[in-house]
Amino acid sequence: MFELGLIAAFAICTSVIGGVAGYGAGALLPLVLVPIVGPEPVVPIIAVSALFTNTSRVAVFRAAVDWRRALLVIALALPTSALGAYGYARLTGRGALIVIGTMMVASIPLRRGLMRRGLRLGGRGLAAAAFGWGGIVGGTSGAGIILLSMLMAAGLQGTAVIATDAAVSVAISLVKIAVFGSFGALEPRHVAVALLVGAVSFPGAFLAKAIIARLPFSLHTKILDAVVVVGGLLMIAGALYR
Repeated sequence: MFELGLIAAFAICTSVIGGVAGYGAGALLPLVLVPIVGPEPVVPIIAVSALFTNTSRVAVFRAAVDWRRALLVIALALPTSALGAYGYARLTGRGALIVIGTMMVASIPLRRGLMRRGLRLGGRGLAAAAFGWGGIVGGTSGAGIILLSMLMAAGLQGTAVIATDAAVSVAISLVKIAVFGSFGALEPRHVAVALLVGAVSFPGAFLAKAIIARLPFSLHTKILDAVVVVGGLLMIAGALYR
């Protein structure tokens, strides 16, 4: 019960962070899930919980969804995300730790690089980026920042980014869940943990509104970056010395 309570408390915190920054939940949840459930079920658990949280975001911001771009990304990302999920399902515990940790560490310079370059994507560019992103998101957690960067580079702003990101993520989560379930990477107890995470994450958006007005965004970003990088390095180190 203590471990479930710890997961629930951490899930609330990460949902607030995700509400403030637009990303972070998928990158931070492994920090509490890996020590408790092990590395292998982490990505499947996050896929299930993300299905619930993103569905609620689509319901709230459905008027802001850019369905043309959402369907374009979904169409190109689905096949590669299925392949990525299949590859993850075949990983050992050490391999899963290395993949998750590496993605966590790499997400920081990747985000900063995309912002610094002022990347702009047209229809073809977005399609090509979606195809590559699908393979990454299918087998990792914390790749949501890449999709956010892609959508902003395609010209979306504000709630349109959050809403379209959520719509795409729902479709990707369904594919990942189907693949993980088919290859035995998603057990009933993991589904139960995922449902817990999804349920307690709902209040996060409301708490985020209160925090946004008080916490300087630059400070929040620096704290989040530091936690993600340190956590990722610890996972990689743990995998190498298992």
